[in-house]
Amino acid sequence: MQATLSPSTDASMTPRDRQLLAHTPYAQANVPEQYLRHVVDYQRKEQPGTILVDTDARYLYYVLPGGKAIRYGVAVGEEAMAFSGVARVGRLAEWPDWVPTADIQARLGPYPARVPGGPANPLGARGIYLYSGNKDTLYRIHGTNQPEYIGQAISSGCIRMRNEDVIDLYDRVKLNSMVVVLPPGQNAQAGTGARWRG
Repeated sequence: MQATLSPSTDASMTPRDRQLLAHTPYAQANVPEQYLRHVVDYQRKEQPGTILVDTDARYLYYVLPGGKAIRYGVAVGEEAMAFSGVARVGRLAEWPDWVPTADIQARLGPYPARVPGGPANPLGARGIYLYSGNKDTLYRIHGTNQPEYIGQAISSGCIRMRNEDVIDLYDRVKLNSMVVVLPPGQNAQAGTGARWRG
């Protein structure tokens, strides 16, 4: 697969983004180059504007025209908690508040009932909310305050990105765009001639 490193820029960042990310309460992580943003060849059949998540490889693809995609490194959910299937982008939010579910409170808490948006918030700089029909799946593609976990299966099911990458993706994605999350055991490079149907 042809992959060209796509240097991160802050062109998509708002003044608020720059202000909040200038003083993060966490250290910037050294993310391996393979999980940095790349423009890659894309042989699958999804339409431009589709998001595809390869959970095994820890990559998220944003499909471009002309057989190309932007590939971002992600952290994905532990296998028992991960979402797979087809969803749509039902909501988009900048610096979203985090409302921990009862399950997260039971497993990882205690947390406040609502954590306001900001650099310490686990949802990071952007939230892309996955819906099935008109129902919120409770799964998100979002930023992170733990960039050191990019490339791992560590989260409670959501798909985490570096904040600069989720800002870049957020500026490209549209409401109602299709999101395909491959289940464990399937990857984006296998069976590129056939479209996966969840």
